[in-house]
Formats: sequence, C-alpha cells, structure tokens
Amino acid sequence: MDTLTKLLQLASPALPVGAYSYSEGLEALVHSGVIQDVDALEQWIMRELHYGAARLEAAIMIRSHRATTIQDFDRVLYWNQWFTAARETEELRSQSLQMGGSLLRLFRSLYSEPIASFPDGCNFAIAFGLVAALWEIDEASALTAYLHSWATNLVSAGVKLIPLGQTAGQKLLLKLGEEIEKCEVAELSDDELETCGWGLSIALMTHETLYSRLFRS
Repeated sequence: MDTLTKLLQLASPALPVGAYSYSEGLEALVHSGVIQDVDALEQWIMRELHYGAARLEAAIMIRSHRATTIQDFDRVLYWNQWFTAARETEELRSQSLQMGGSLLRLFRSLYSEPIASFPDGCNFAIAFGLVAALWEIDEASALTAYLHSWATNLVSAGVKLIPLGQTAGQKLLLKLGEEIEKCEVAELSDDELETCGWGLSIALMTHETLYSRLFRS
C-alpha cells in the first residue's frame, strides 16, 4: 500500500476511533444559542484552529511524528504525558485518550510493526503522529490530514446540531481547507505551545450537565 492510500485511510471519517461521537463543545454552544448558523460555526472553528485546542493538538502531533521518525520513543512518551496534563476538562481528556487508544489498537491489529507502550493511555494526537511516521507519511501531509479530519468532524456535528444543509457544510469545509493550508503549526517552538480557548473549556463543562445530549462532548 502506498503512502497516499495510507494517508487517506488514516484521515478517513470511517476510521473506527469514535470521532463522530464528539462535538467538542458545539452541542452546548448550539443549545445555549451561541452558535445558530453557519457563520457563527465558521468563526468558532477558525478561532479554535488559529488560537485554540486544535492548534495545540496539531503541534503535539508533529512532535510525536518527529520523535517517532528518529525512534526516540522516550520523547513520544514525554509529550504524551505533557499533553494529558494540558487537557483543560475531563471530557476533552477522555475524548483524546479514548480515540488514541482506539487508533493504537486498530494499528496493532492491522500490522505487526513494533509500537511503543503507553501505560497511562495514549492521546489521539500522539497516536496519529506515531502511526503516520511508522507509515512513512511525511510531516506536512500528516499535519494537513490531521487538521482536515478534525475540521470535518466539527462541521459534520454542526450540520446535525444547528442544523445546516450538506451544501453549506461543504462550502464551509472549503473555506477551512484554505485556512489549514496557511497554518504554521509546524514552526511553533516548545515555548509557544499554548492555547487561548477558555470558551471551549466552559462549553465542555456545561455540556456534561445538559439534560439531553447527542454527543459525548
């Protein structure tokens, strides 16, 4: 299997890691009226991409990819522990560890290549970077695929929750694709690993108290 095919499989919505069951706070934001149309959804996702959790996740994925490429698994474990500690809420941490664990189990069942052990669980960004490196997917392609997969999942959640038409969702994805291409996450230094997304934390903490929920976050 060539690297392009592997990349498409890794970024596919059909990848059985449970991403579809999370809205990352969108459900609470729609319920409270903060997000009611495609423009508001676009602004929210754009902010998360450039300043919020997605930016940090992508930077950690890159570090996992780089460390795996040079076979420095101690560094992979370090960044996994760092990222677990950096999760702002229980829902976000649980999502990250559940998806990461699912991806590692899938990878182990498909291939016999050796893979690092994570006694405290593995975050999805770490697992994605590790698998991409083992599959010899280049860093830039892995970054694009990771962010596009994240954006696709949030747009799909928005289509269901607001609700939006499928065409509106696809138009938004095209806009987000252009922003993803401009993203300079790979150049961030360790001292620049930060987020400015307190609104996400509040939305996630609110979500767990909603009376009725479609999503797990």
